[in-house]
Amino acid sequence: MSQKVKINKKKKRILVLVHSDLIPPENISKEDKQKEEFEFKPWITEFNVISTLNELGHETKVVGVYSDLLPLREAIDEFRPHIVFNLLEEFDGKVLLDQNVVSYLELLKVKYTGSNPRGLMIARDKALAKKLLSYHRIKTPGFQVFTSRSKAKVTKISKKLKFPLIVKCLYQDASLGISSASIVKTPEKAIERIIYLMDKYDEDVIIEEFIEGREFFVGVMGTKRLKVLPILELSFNNIENPLAQLYSEKAKWSMKYRQEKGIETGRALISKELEDKIIKICKRAYKVLELTGYARVDLRVCPAGEPYIIEANPNPNVATKDEFAMAAKLAGLDYKKLISEIIK
Repeated sequence: MSQKVKINKKKKRILVLVHSDLIPPENISKEDKQKEEFEFKPWITEFNVISTLNELGHETKVVGVYSDLLPLREAIDEFRPHIVFNLLEEFDGKVLLDQNVVSYLELLKVKYTGSNPRGLMIARDKALAKKLLSYHRIKTPGFQVFTSRSKAKVTKISKKLKFPLIVKCLYQDASLGISSASIVKTPEKAIERIIYLMDKYDEDVIIEEFIEGREFFVGVMGTKRLKVLPILELSFNNIENPLAQLYSEKAKWSMKYRQEKGIETGRALISKELEDKIIKICKRAYKVLELTGYARVDLRVCPAGEPYIIEANPNPNVATKDEFAMAAKLAGLDYKKLISEIIK
């Protein structure tokens, strides 16, 4: 059943906070917008959000930030926004610093979209998030962390972990650094991949047990009263052993690769029992990780039917073709209604 959402028709001044290198072009031809590759532009989320806010009749101003908060402060003083639409995912090139920008907005008593600073801090640190989930008896794969400052000591994989393992950056999201080589079956290959990621990204690395099974994405919105969007499933239709695949950087961002492998995301066709179990787990995880605003929880379900939370993503991409917007549409929220819901 479609969900009725009243769009706030009151005109607002909305400051759209983006990365300085992701400010979309002002003049884009109709022909370019119709090209299939347009949806893979690095600034597509920013373009979709800004365009939609303007179509809804709001007054918008875009401010790009990298390592200096002065442009943000000046924009707030001059524009006096009712709310800041936060599309930042890092500050000064560091993922863990985006929480500080939100803290800055709180100090200025400026309303913003998305998660609070504490939720960002917890969820961005995959190891901390997994420790909290485990403490609250929410299933998540076993893991081990290696710090980049102790690279010389990367010689031993915990015997408690069961191979195959997946090796990834501790703080990065958007599948950065994840490829088919990320799944390793021996300690030697694990150590080799750990060193590779440390050298390439100069970041701590987490290894975790790879759960072979179906992969699901679950959108959650709200603070106290949570709204769970329809569950989506990631499918690999043109590949052998699809349950052993992972959502790599190429699988997420390469249009050609997605077409070759038949990679699709759609409504999950699962039993009511599994659906209820996943919804309950995602609500609990959202609260345990102290998330607010909106987030996407990624899970894998093993052949025995047990869901394991892989990670929670606060402030996930909300481009029109991304998973969060797709799920919202299935819930009866077209894109304009979704954006209106986020800025309420």
